[in-house]
Amino acid sequence: MQKIITTKSGQLTVERRAFLKKSGALAVMSMFGAAFFTSCADSDDMVPDANNPNMPPPGNTNGVSIANNVITIDLDVQSALKTAGAWLLIIQAQTLVVNVGNNNFNALTSVCTHSGCDRNWTFQNNVFTCSCHGSRFDTEGGLINGPANQPLQSFSTRVEEDILTVTK
Repeated sequence: MQKIITTKSGQLTVERRAFLKKSGALAVMSMFGAAFFTSCADSDDMVPDANNPNMPPPGNTNGVSIANNVITIDLDVQSALKTAGAWLLIIQAQTLVVNVGNNNFNALTSVCTHSGCDRNWTFQNNVFTCSCHGSRFDTEGGLINGPANQPLQSFSTRVEEDILTVTK
């Protein structure tokens, strides 16, 4: 005797296919979390935000020179830096410089300890913020809040006759 094999077939409607497609994407996002798809290693994070109103003026080297591990800033040329609370990002040297008042300056690495972003910085209320992922640091490089979990490296500074020297 021969056994009869019963099968069923059919087609999904367009609406049903769309529903399953969306449900699958939702299930994957729920399982991995949205952060999986916006990881911290995206090279887009390294690109500076040109529309950022807190970004210092573009890196014209006028008054700034870099030789080996020494950065020299002519404060007569970079005169805005003479004002307490003013700051400068020196992209080529990966360095942040801030005037903390009374002719005192702090210099820090601009390489964020979270994911290595080095040029997306803002400065407000004596706080540097890496706008790649929101890590915040004080003017001495101390970590205020993450996702970074280490402070920024600081460098020595010296001012003589309106010449600021940063030694890395």
